[in-house]
Amino acid sequence: MRILFIGDVVGRSGRAIVQQRLPGLIADWTLDLVVLNGENAAGGFGITETIYREFVDAGVDVVTLGNHAWDQREALVFIERSPRLVRPINYPKGTPGRGAAMIEAKNGARVLVINAMGRIFLDPLDDPFSAIDRELDVCALGRDADAILVDFHAEVTSEKQAMGHHLDGRVSAVIGTHTHAPTADHQVLPGGTAFQSDAGMTGDYDSVIGMVKDEPLSRFLRRIPASKFEAATGPATLCGLAVETDDGSGLATRVAAVRLGARLEEAVPRFWQA
Repeated sequence: MRILFIGDVVGRSGRAIVQQRLPGLIADWTLDLVVLNGENAAGGFGITETIYREFVDAGVDVVTLGNHAWDQREALVFIERSPRLVRPINYPKGTPGRGAAMIEAKNGARVLVINAMGRIFLDPLDDPFSAIDRELDVCALGRDADAILVDFHAEVTSEKQAMGHHLDGRVSAVIGTHTHAPTADHQVLPGGTAFQSDAGMTGDYDSVIGMVKDEPLSRFLRRIPASKFEAATGPATLCGLAVETDDGSGLATRVAAVRLGARLEEAVPRFWQA
């Protein structure tokens, strides 16, 4: 199975490059599954139902979230009627929506997508390790799902790496999100799980993690907020991870970074090139 994960989409610029490039990537790379982190898609803060629908129409199979899940208050309502929108699984019981979604991929495979959020330097939610374990107890790779992908939305690299090793051999991929800077540690772990500490941001990299530079600089220099953060609107780079899994085991066989667009050095999965 061929899977493309797209890192945190930030603002209008990030949305534009997804809409421009994704349909062609699905065709050119014969993608079976596309998962996208959309928690910053609405001006950098949350997601609206209109934006969610635009992603699905562009070919995204599942949209994951993170600590900005509820910045747009309408998300508390429309998530209940959006089966392909997944918020962190370790929110307390009774939180709207779902922390995992089983969907049918473009090739007919059964794919479980889990979203979880780290606890270091973020909101102290429930334990993400045990929350994912409970989900895997009832939906195991190979037995119940042909592939399982985990978007681990976390601040600290060590927490992400620990999650990768904790789930190694039990899921197809563990992909970190949240920091908006792509890491160079993509690999297949010893047990067969694809891993990357952070998939990076899909947005304008002439910015401070996707925001117009002036206000973040002002706050660092003067320690006084002058205005709101605003998403940068320059040409975007699409960042993410390409994962190929074995159809028999569901484990990863190949992994490659994806960077397409304005500023960062281009990277594509050469094993999918014609």
